[in-house]
Amino acid sequence: MIDEEGFRENVGIILLNDSEKILCGRRVGMLIWQMPQGGIEDGETPEQAMYRELKEEIGVEGSNVELLGHTEDWLYYRLPKKYRRRKGTPRCIGQKQIWFLLKFTGVDRQIRLNLHEPQEFEEWDWFDYWQPMQMVIDFKKEVYRDALTQLRRYV
Repeated sequence: MIDEEGFRENVGIILLNDSEKILCGRRVGMLIWQMPQGGIEDGETPEQAMYRELKEEIGVEGSNVELLGHTEDWLYYRLPKKYRRRKGTPRCIGQKQIWFLLKFTGVDRQIRLNLHEPQEFEEWDWFDYWQPMQMVIDFKKEVYRDALTQLRRYV
């Protein structure tokens, strides 16, 4: 869903393990690492989209996480012009995201990247809490900082 200003509704997932490390995945065919995220489909709430994306992107069931919190409002980022769709409508200039903080209660072998086509990530690992800000593509850094800062109180 793209709003009237051109921002696609999206959810972001901060998945913490027992050591308070965050899961990041390396995008297929790229050197880019990021936390799981994905679009909200028509008729879904942000929370429903978060659980669907959790399963699609990293194979984790909702029964293997505990919801700790979420951002109070949308966090926005603009796509650089080279990443914007040039044809078709509606035009998308960026994303607006609700970020969720989840505690992973499962075991690492339950993280499976190949359950959904197209596969989003080809590798994953756990990283220190603030490290994803240094790993993510530049235009997402501010949103990562805002989400990590807002949700830190639940850790």
